[in-house]
Amino acid sequence: MNEKNRGTVQGILAMLFWGSTIAFSRSLAEELGTLTAASYIFLLAGGLSCTFLIVSRRLQAILRAPATYLFGCGTIFVVYMTSLYLAIGTATNRLQVLEVGLVNYLWPSLTLVMAVPILGRKARVTLIPGCLLGFAGVLLASAQSGESWRAFVGNLGINWSPYMLAFVAAVCWALYSNLTRRWAREVESGAVPLFLLASGLVLAALRLFFPERTQWTSQSMLELAYMALFPTILAYAFWDTAMRRGNMILVASLAYLTPLLSIIIGSVYLGVGAGWYLLLGCLLVIVGSFTCKLSVEETP
Repeated sequence: MNEKNRGTVQGILAMLFWGSTIAFSRSLAEELGTLTAASYIFLLAGGLSCTFLIVSRRLQAILRAPATYLFGCGTIFVVYMTSLYLAIGTATNRLQVLEVGLVNYLWPSLTLVMAVPILGRKARVTLIPGCLLGFAGVLLASAQSGESWRAFVGNLGINWSPYMLAFVAAVCWALYSNLTRRWAREVESGAVPLFLLASGLVLAALRLFFPERTQWTSQSMLELAYMALFPTILAYAFWDTAMRRGNMILVASLAYLTPLLSIIIGSVYLGVGAGWYLLLGCLLVIVGSFTCKLSVEETP
């Protein structure tokens, strides 16, 4: 497998791992607290991955990466993580968690749209309806019944901050994905371990100002281990490689499938019922995904 195909496969695996992020993060936040859960996830993931860098003697190579990548992308990464986990943890209930997660999943369409000005990609006019179809599918997949739409509006009026934070996260991840490609395409190894550790330190610092009551159980320990390894260490390292060296447009287009996977896992794991809207939403997301893929040219 050549380098480009390997990066593309890693990007697809990252999306599969991310499909479980919303469900597991919410469950962990309910037991440990929002900031506590997030800080432990990233401190553990960042510590383990940075230790690997030191042992494998790759740290010096990463530190030679462009400063725009290390500090620019690193800052965006930390803001993304902080915004996303605060959005998940401050949601009023588990149904709102799924809705907030869907707002965050605006990032695939935003990534494709931003690729035009940032990376100079050429786009056809069909990019706009493709993005709209994908987003409509995501929204429809969350509207498990007519009551869900009224619940969505009600939640937005009562507790709007999680939606705002999720939208900030979506914009940040779209920026990160494009700027990583622009600033670090030739970098041998991505700096994700450093970004993870920095995110953990920022979240731990916030926790000092907002103490939380924690309740450790065997389930929370298993969830923490899973979150640190798969959706964090592996997924973000894989995505970083995909954005630098893989088929970025293909991966970003297929990312439309991630929110549907997230809804399925969230519905099962969090006990939130799903209806036939999910199937229709899936169809719209798939159509939107391929429309976007055909609308933006991938260049070497």
